[in-house]
Amino acid sequence: MSSALFDYIIVGAGTAGCLLANRLSADPSKRVLLIEAGGKDNYPWIHIPVGYLYCIGNPRTDWLYKTEPADGLNGRSLRYPRGKALGGCSSINGMIYMRGQSRDYDHWAELTGDPAWRWERVLPDFMRHEDHYRLDADAPPVEPGFAAVHGHKSRQGGEWRVEKQRLRWDILDDFAQAAQQAGIPATPDFNSGNNEGVAYFEVNQKDGWRWNTPKAFLRPTCQMRPNFQLWTRAQVSKLILEDDPDGRHRCSAVQVWTDSGQIEAKLAAGGEVLLSAGSIGSPQILQLSGLGPGELLQGLGLSVRQHLPGVGENLQDHLQIRAVYKITPPSGGQATLNTLSASLWGRLKIGLHYALSRSGPMSMAPSQLGAFTRSSPDQPWPNVQYHVQPLSLDAFGEPLHRFDAFTASVCNLNPTSRGRVRLRSANFADAPLIAPNYLSTDEDRLVAAQSLRLTRRIVNQSALARWQPQEFRPGVQYQSDEELGRLAGDIATTIFHPVGTTRMGRADDPMAVLDSHLRVRGVAGLRVVDAGAMPLITSGNTNAPTLMMAEKVAAWILQGD
Repeated sequence: MSSALFDYIIVGAGTAGCLLANRLSADPSKRVLLIEAGGKDNYPWIHIPVGYLYCIGNPRTDWLYKTEPADGLNGRSLRYPRGKALGGCSSINGMIYMRGQSRDYDHWAELTGDPAWRWERVLPDFMRHEDHYRLDADAPPVEPGFAAVHGHKSRQGGEWRVEKQRLRWDILDDFAQAAQQAGIPATPDFNSGNNEGVAYFEVNQKDGWRWNTPKAFLRPTCQMRPNFQLWTRAQVSKLILEDDPDGRHRCSAVQVWTDSGQIEAKLAAGGEVLLSAGSIGSPQILQLSGLGPGELLQGLGLSVRQHLPGVGENLQDHLQIRAVYKITPPSGGQATLNTLSASLWGRLKIGLHYALSRSGPMSMAPSQLGAFTRSSPDQPWPNVQYHVQPLSLDAFGEPLHRFDAFTASVCNLNPTSRGRVRLRSANFADAPLIAPNYLSTDEDRLVAAQSLRLTRRIVNQSALARWQPQEFRPGVQYQSDEELGRLAGDIATTIFHPVGTTRMGRADDPMAVLDSHLRVRGVAGLRVVDAGAMPLITSGNTNAPTLMMAEKVAAWILQGD
C-alpha cells in the first residue's frame, strides 16, 4: 500500500466506484486509489448467475445487515444484503438492466434545479458504457426507436454488457400471456423511457456468466495503468477534514483499517475523495466523520464538523410483495425449479446443462419475467413492477418448496414511506441502524392491497388455466384493503434497492446533502457518488441508474467542474 499522494481517492469498489476508477485513471497525470472493504471477486459463485443464492448471507460477499423491526412489516426485521467484495452489489445482485422511466429523471431535474438530470441529458450517459447484444455486428437489424435510445451499430460498444436471458419457462410464457389478457401490453424494450409492458428481463451477463463492474471497468484496463492502485480488505473508518484559511472544511485524507492496522491515504492539493460506499456505507462514513445530524453525532460523543441533517435520512426502497401460487404442470408441461431441483438427478442435469451450454437454471437471474403496469386505472403512469419466478420458498435463504409453484412478486415503484440510516455507535466496525419504515403511509398500504388484487386478476386469466393455480400466499380468505395491507407486511421483503440517504438537491433545501454535481455541502474535495445521491428512487432496478450517475460525475470531474 503506497504512501504516495493521490489526486482521486474512491471509497468503495462497487457499481459506481469501478466505473469512476476507469474514467478518472484514463488521465495518466492523475493518481487514482480505489479502496474496497471486501476481498477480490475470486469467489466462484460470484460469476455463476445462480450463485447469488450462495453470496447473499455469506460473510465473504455480504455485509450481513439486518433492518430494525418495522410496524409496517408487523414487527419483522429483514435481511438487507449489500455487496462486500470487488464489484459491490454488482457481484451479488439480480443482474437486471433497467434504466427506469424518463419522468424519474425529469423529476430529479426539478428537485435539483439542474437540467443536466433530465432524461434526454442522462440518456447519453447510459449509452456511453452500454454494450447491448442487439447492437452486435451479427445481430439482426433493430428498429430505429431502439437504436435511438441504445446507440447505433456504427459506434464502438461500451463496457457494460447487456444480454437476453439464456432460458425460458413454460409457466412464465403463460404468465406473460395472462398479463396481456389482463391489459398489460407486451414490450420489446423496458429501457426506452416508458417501461410499461411485460417481457423477459435483459441481464448483465456475458456468455452465461455474471458481468460485474470489475470485469467491465477494472480488468484489464485499470489494473495495467501505472497511475492506478487498488486496495482490498481495507475499510475506511472516517474522512480526515481540515479547515481552509476561509474557514471552510476540506477533505484531505481518509483513515483506513487494514490487516496491518490503521493507515491514512492522503490527497494531493486540489484532489477529491469520492465516496461510493453505497446508500448504507456512505452515510455511515459521513456520520463517523462528523458530517450529519448534529444531535445524533453529539449523542454518540462525536465532534460535529458540519451539521447536515439529511445524512442518513430519506431512505427509500422497493418492497416486493411475494404472492405464491401452487400449480399442477399440465401433461407435457415443464416442471418448476422447486421439483426440478428436488432430486440429485435433477440437480446433476441442471449442472450438466450449464457446463455444456452456459444456459439452463444455473444461468438464471433471481427473476426472469418482468412487468410494469398500474396498480389501479387512476394511476397516471406505471407504478408497480413484477418480478416473476418459476419457484417458491418461505423466505430468501430458505429451501425451495417441495411442490410446483411460481412466485409473482410485485413492488410499489414510487413508495411514499421514508426511512433512515444512523450510527449505532461511534465504532466504525458496528453495523448502522437501518430502518426503512416500510408500509408506513396509507398510500403505500393501499397500493400494496391493489397490487395483490391485480396479481389475482392476472392469475385468473385463461392463459394460466391449464396450470390450475391455487393461491398459497397470502391466501384467498383475505379480501379487504385492511387485510391485504396487513398480509403484505407478512410476506413482503426488500428487493435490494436502497437509495436516497445522501440526496442531492437545491441550495435552499435544508435536507439536501449534496449539490446537483454530488458535492457535499460545506466540504471541499468531497463528493458522494452512489445510489444514496438519488433524491427519489427510480421506477425500476437501481444498478443501471447508479452507473449512469457515476458516468456523468466522472465527466464533470474531468472537465474540472
